[in-house]
Amino acid sequence: MASDLDQLVDMGFDRERAEFAARATSGLQGALDWLEQHQDQSFDEIKQELALASNPDEAPALTAGDEARSLVCEDCNRKLRSTAQAEWHASKTGHENFAESTEEIAPLTEDEKKHRLLQLKAKLALKRATQAEQDKEDRKRNEQIRLKATKESQDMKDELQKKERLKEAQAKRAEKKADEDARKRVLAKLEADKQERRRKAELEKAARAGAAPPPAPPHTPLASVSGPSTSKPASAYTEARLALQTPGGRFMKIFPVETTLFEVAHALEADGVSVKTFTTNFPKKTYDKTDFGMTLKEAGMVPSAALIVG
Repeated sequence: MASDLDQLVDMGFDRERAEFAARATSGLQGALDWLEQHQDQSFDEIKQELALASNPDEAPALTAGDEARSLVCEDCNRKLRSTAQAEWHASKTGHENFAESTEEIAPLTEDEKKHRLLQLKAKLALKRATQAEQDKEDRKRNEQIRLKATKESQDMKDELQKKERLKEAQAKRAEKKADEDARKRVLAKLEADKQERRRKAELEKAARAGAAPPPAPPHTPLASVSGPSTSKPASAYTEARLALQTPGGRFMKIFPVETTLFEVAHALEADGVSVKTFTTNFPKKTYDKTDFGMTLKEAGMVPSAALIVG
């Protein structure tokens, strides 16, 4: 004949939990009751309860040879087989009113055992389904938190990129203006040189003909980077704005007018930019390391200039 443990395992109960039930009770009926009462407890909780039950000050579970009796919870009318079961019931429900009963709890029939087993399996399935639904909600909530954090991070990244684009656009506009101002200065210088050559030619012609020299033309100031002739002369500036084109991008830097090209190169190299030459477009000229002793003022880069870093 199969043992109580084997029958419990055949009914579908976990062997370790069934062993706990068999040790804690006597008979198959008591084991089934024990399994139903402890179905929501972990093994650690069950072990702790068994340890408390083994304390001499606690009432032991009903075992073979004990006098047959039962207890009734007067709060819910549930019948219990032993004092230990009554204590467990009280710890779970908070009920405190119990009374002894002369009615003996009859053992379950085979049909009742099967029905009790089906009830236990249904409760276990419901518990697992509830836990699965809770896990699903937790995963959904965690995904929402992750998506929100990702969106906030992307928004910050987009904002930084927007600022970088604006900064780059401003640098391009400044560089374009610096190039245009330099071109105007070159054209004005060419025109002044042309006028000067014409005047010298006329003076030489008048000298050969023995005629009076022509009057000197009115002085026309060269166009400055500021545009109108009312702007300050280059000598009045104390700082130079340099639009620098590097392999890594364009940016603006401001230096005192007495800064040498060597010091400008050193400042760029401190930012990780290798410098061998500086090149201007208007006029087209390249400054190599032999020219790095010149100041920005001496190189004609005041008040501003556009440089290509080579």
